[in-house]
Amino acid sequence: MKPRIPYTKPSITELEVRYATDAAANGWGEHCYDYIVRFEEAFKTHLGVEYAIATSSCTGALHMGMAALGVGPGDDVIMADTNWIASAAPIVHLGATPVFVDILPDSWCLDPALVEQAITPRTKAILAVHLYGNLCAMDELLAIGERHGIPVIEDAAEAIGSVYHDRRAGSMGRFGAFSFHGTKTLTTGEGGMFVTNDADLYERVLTLSNHGRARGQTKQFWPDVVGFKYKMSNIQAAIGCAQLERIDELVNRKREILAYYKAALEELPGVAMNPEPPGTINGAWMPTVVFDRSHGITREILQAAFAEENIDARVFFHPLSGLPMFKPIAQNRVTQDIPQRTINLPSYHEITQEDLDRVVSVLKAFTDDDDSSIG
Repeated sequence: MKPRIPYTKPSITELEVRYATDAAANGWGEHCYDYIVRFEEAFKTHLGVEYAIATSSCTGALHMGMAALGVGPGDDVIMADTNWIASAAPIVHLGATPVFVDILPDSWCLDPALVEQAITPRTKAILAVHLYGNLCAMDELLAIGERHGIPVIEDAAEAIGSVYHDRRAGSMGRFGAFSFHGTKTLTTGEGGMFVTNDADLYERVLTLSNHGRARGQTKQFWPDVVGFKYKMSNIQAAIGCAQLERIDELVNRKREILAYYKAALEELPGVAMNPEPPGTINGAWMPTVVFDRSHGITREILQAAFAEENIDARVFFHPLSGLPMFKPIAQNRVTQDIPQRTINLPSYHEITQEDLDRVVSVLKAFTDDDDSSIG
């Protein structure tokens, strides 16, 4: 059997090992926050924001940020129907309702026109998720938020390295949230980051992040509100510091892989991949191929073909409204259609040229077997 090609794995070097070892050996007592503070400071600089709080996950960052905005029972948060459950879960946990709208067929992100149509007096926030490194139409979404007095939140879990008209993903909304899960371009194993330019919001989230203990509280073990426990460990942050020192290398390699796939598949009509509109940079976290519906290739066919070649390809996110805990939304047709003919391609940093060619050959085999070609 041919060697397995995983769809993702982290890029860990001697630098990450050295920092993590130092944190494990010396990062205790008065030094227990050293790497956390260092990671937050470096991440602020990289992103160009005023405030950052390292968290245990992107979900935790979203949960605290929404709680600090006052999202709660009776409120709606508008978001795209195409997403992982982690984006919707904090809304539900806070007692609010996620309102799922359809996606744009090219970016697979939130459709601004449908966002505006979905706004009601109950709307508390708009959640813009940058899917697979693709960027939401932020100018339109921010303008909608401004017109209606509704904050726009950025879920940039999958978009480190993505840039929208000279602004980094996650830096444009009322707050942004990042993931450093082991599958991500920059990883701490598990982990995340809350970022904002809003000083008051930062203070509220900082308090919530530490069991509700306000920064200026002088009483020991005295919480001011009921908070959360979503803090990152010092050892995780040490890995993050090393990864952030390598961020340009990590993002550039992801972009190289996406560019190779695009160049190799451009001769196949009816094949679309992650877009990069003028004025933007796609961080290329997850190269994704969408086949035109006319040639009849389904995700099940694609999965079977890749499995036959011992390649780990990943399915496109299912519609959230199609999950058992939510109500189906028949009008979200793009959301329902695209996952049926789409596949995520392997893109880990150390993937070899030979393995890239193996992936491409699986896709090209469909045209070899079809005299009419794809399209």
